[in-house]
Amino acid sequence: MDLKFERFGIQGLILCRPEKFADARGYFTETYNQRIYAEAGISCVFVQDNQSGSARRGTIRGLHFQIPPEPQSKLVRVLRGSIFDVVIDLRCGSATYGQSFTITLTAAGGEQLFLPEGFAHGFCTLEPDTEIAYKVDRFYAPSCDAGFRWDDPGLGIAWPVDPDEVTVSDKDAKLPSFKTFVSPFA
Repeated sequence: MDLKFERFGIQGLILCRPEKFADARGYFTETYNQRIYAEAGISCVFVQDNQSGSARRGTIRGLHFQIPPEPQSKLVRVLRGSIFDVVIDLRCGSATYGQSFTITLTAAGGEQLFLPEGFAHGFCTLEPDTEIAYKVDRFYAPSCDAGFRWDDPGLGIAWPVDPDEVTVSDKDAKLPSFKTFVSPFA
């Protein structure tokens, strides 16, 4: 498997680009290989796969994370459509604490974004009927579930959709702002 890994200015974030093998039938790609990912620095053991579908363009999910003792690392990919993906560094002492990173992920491109524990994550669908899949290294723990408002002005995220056209859950609309957050991530 030919897999390319790209790193960014925020330490720990890794973009994975699996190779697609195409022929007259369509394509084949290996979406995860523990040995190859571990060699690239992604050595967590994934224990749960999640999938979400969003009917409308402009659906925003997030910004979500789990606090200790059950923080999660994630490996995110798009199965259908495309997303504007957002992560926020929540690690105290990090040179990029509080900074956001954004990237477009597409089903056609097959990219996967790895974010270690200590990051908030969210996305905006860029097409209708978009489906996302992601692996996590810890089980969902409702008592550790946390997040920030997607439209928090303190985070300064330039979402690619008019705020009047956003679809967001009631739960996400009531999340607190980042300025009230005291990070438990070292």
